[in-house]
Amino acid sequence: MKKAQTKILLVDDEPDILEIVGYNLTQEGYQIVTASNGKEAIAKAKKELPDLIIMDVMMPEMDGMEACENIRNIPELSNVIITFLTARNEDYSQMAGFDVGADDYIAKPIKPKLLVSKVKALLRRLKESSEASETLNVGGIEINREEYKIVKDNVEIALPRKEFELFYLLASKPGKVFKRDEILDKVWGNEVVVGGRTIDVHIRKLREKIGEDLFKTIKGVGYKFEV
Repeated sequence: MKKAQTKILLVDDEPDILEIVGYNLTQEGYQIVTASNGKEAIAKAKKELPDLIIMDVMMPEMDGMEACENIRNIPELSNVIITFLTARNEDYSQMAGFDVGADDYIAKPIKPKLLVSKVKALLRRLKESSEASETLNVGGIEINREEYKIVKDNVEIALPRKEFELFYLLASKPGKVFKRDEILDKVWGNEVVVGGRTIDVHIRKLREKIGEDLFKTIKGVGYKFEV
């Protein structure tokens, strides 16, 4: 099915990458907007309000990490999906990307079929999340899925999309042990390939922001939320 109304911002300083990625996604019916560096990406994102941003990490003027962090601080863009397009797929660069609010990585060299599959999976997750309106209140923490908002002790806590979805999943059934495969499937989708340390990185950030003792590691199995 065509996705003519879904807008994707592509950011890369290599014209060939913009052309290849743009062509393949245009063929799927997506509306494509492009930028060639981080500063231009921020300006285009403010103007176009895309559903998804695919952004290179290493760029002139402003790199993808800094641009991502800036975009996450713009209220109307706080929930946009951001995935990095990069050849730097080591764990340390993934952790740095997640720290500034990235949702995922797409590795170079680009494989068109995998690219399209990943984009569809990310956007499907966005659609499923936007349709949910349930509000949880667990251990005095209010979790509003519709607004992507968490309030603890009358203080609002801002979380990137994937951190929020992981927290919502764990908090939806306090005490239940969620296996790692189940977490990956429900939060990232089984079509989205992420690094083995992805869950651990997100749990570490949740512990820092919400509470160290709330998230329990079950060795060799997964994680659970306890209040």
